[in-house]
Amino acid sequence: MNNRTVWSVRSVLLVSLLAGAALLSGYFYGKLQSVQIAEDQAMQSALQAMAEERRELDDLRNSMEAEIDALALRIGSLRAHLLRLNALGERLVDVGKLDAQEFDFSAEPAQGGVDQDSDAESAGMLELEAEIERLSRAFADREHKLNLLEEMLSKRDVRDQVIPSGQPLKHGFISSTFGRRTDPFTGKKKYHKGIDFVGKRGSEVLAVAAGVVTKAERMSGYGNVVEIRHADGYITRYAHNQENLVKEGDRVEKGEPIAMLGSTGRSSGPHVHFEVRRNGKIINPARFIRGG
Repeated sequence: MNNRTVWSVRSVLLVSLLAGAALLSGYFYGKLQSVQIAEDQAMQSALQAMAEERRELDDLRNSMEAEIDALALRIGSLRAHLLRLNALGERLVDVGKLDAQEFDFSAEPAQGGVDQDSDAESAGMLELEAEIERLSRAFADREHKLNLLEEMLSKRDVRDQVIPSGQPLKHGFISSTFGRRTDPFTGKKKYHKGIDFVGKRGSEVLAVAAGVVTKAERMSGYGNVVEIRHADGYITRYAHNQENLVKEGDRVEKGEPIAMLGSTGRSSGPHVHFEVRRNGKIINPARFIRGG
């Protein structure tokens, strides 16, 4: 084999080696490119997922903040409402002259419970919910007290309307009291069954309680008289009237005019003779006058 032949063979081998190396390089480069692209795609997907999770977290945080703000506004409104209820209750207790300890609107409603460490929860939304629950209990307590208060005042108001109290004249004075006195006509001691009120002739005689007129007529000694039946067996009588303004069977309210002041019957001057009876028994009207 001559030198030329050897050189040719070597050249062919060299070219083959270079071609093989180029092919291998291209193959591995392609593989590396594919791996790099896959890694880039995975990284991009991970970044997109993280961005989406961040957006979801931001939305959740904004939603929770909005809910907390709404709850805080609700609590503020409930507190203001509770203050108004407390003020109203305290005024009603004062006006009604009730026991301030029984209707104490400044005190929290009683509550209790056994401590359980395992049930302890973190603050935040749960604290706001607990505050709302506390205010709800306070509202229920105040509402219960106000309902009781309203019931008591209503009953008291009804009783004030139907039980005799006060005096039968807006303007006048007592000229003769209940019990034994000197008779203005005979000068002898005699039992006086009522109280006399002196006033201006023709002024209004008023009912001291609501009731039904059982008499509106002229009676011996009493002159023109009005008699009213009230609750609990009470009867009031108004005598010596110049004129009766009601008739038997009429329903009258407390403070309603029932007659005009006069001096009819056995009377020495314009006045109203006021009597109170209960279940047929004569009662001193003084305590009802003082009560009014």
